[in-house]
Amino acid sequence: MHPGGDGTIAHAELAHGASRVMLGTAREDGWGALAPPPGSGAVYVVVDDPDAHHDRAVAAGAEVVRPLADLDYGSRDYAARDPEGNLWSFGTYRPGDGA
Repeated sequence: MHPGGDGTIAHAELAHGASRVMLGTAREDGWGALAPPPGSGAVYVVVDDPDAHHDRAVAAGAEVVRPLADLDYGSRDYAARDPEGNLWSFGTYRPGDGA
């Protein structure tokens, strides 16, 4: 995480190998002016252990909006909303590898 000058988080980075995904709070200036309104985004993140991930999220106060469950296509996942209303789903479904 990279702090902003006003005590907020300017942006955060997720890393996997040499790849990075940067996340930030919607603002009127910069990239926020180009993005859809807060709460209109949805992201699916593949995790190896959704039970442990879910438990950490709940312990941290996450708003779980779809409980942890085994789905009919073989995935185990759950969904939560971030403070800006965006939907985040976490689970074991890996498109393209038969999982």
